[in-house]
Amino acid sequence: MKDNPQVAPTFSRRWTVAGIAAAAVAIAGATLAWHGHAHAFGPGHDRQGDWEQIDAETMGKRIEAMTAFRLADIDATPEQKSRIAAIMKGAANDLASLREQGLELRRRSAELLAAPTVDRAQLEALRVQQMQLRDTVSRRMLQARADAAEVLTPEQRAKLAERRMRRQERG
Repeated sequence: MKDNPQVAPTFSRRWTVAGIAAAAVAIAGATLAWHGHAHAFGPGHDRQGDWEQIDAETMGKRIEAMTAFRLADIDATPEQKSRIAAIMKGAANDLASLREQGLELRRRSAELLAAPTVDRAQLEALRVQQMQLRDTVSRRMLQARADAAEVLTPEQRAKLAERRMRRQERG
């Protein structure tokens, strides 16, 4: 059977385009995953758990970009995007005040683990403080997500939920 010269380039081009699209989605997903992790622990928290300095202007730009990206395909109005970005910026500002507290807890944890004698009681007390801090962050982020959800219509929220479920199914 002979190869059809018209079919091969089209088939090859489709796979090339699909590969590029998959790579773009993977990069975007990795970026959002990092962003999601970063915001879960407050502004300036990177994937390895280290704290970096991020000024309010840079954080605001990141939040606006993330908001625009996440709301792009649900037909959100410019006003909705602006309101949601403001909600998320408010949460980021609130959580920024916890930055030093989280950093200090990490320092104390490292010191306790490096000590000549491991003090399990102090480590446990420190773990409880870290969990309380994470609970505070989690509550504030839930409040921000609920506030943002109220800005959207039920149809828009359903579209976001559907997209989230598709992402979770893919792994």
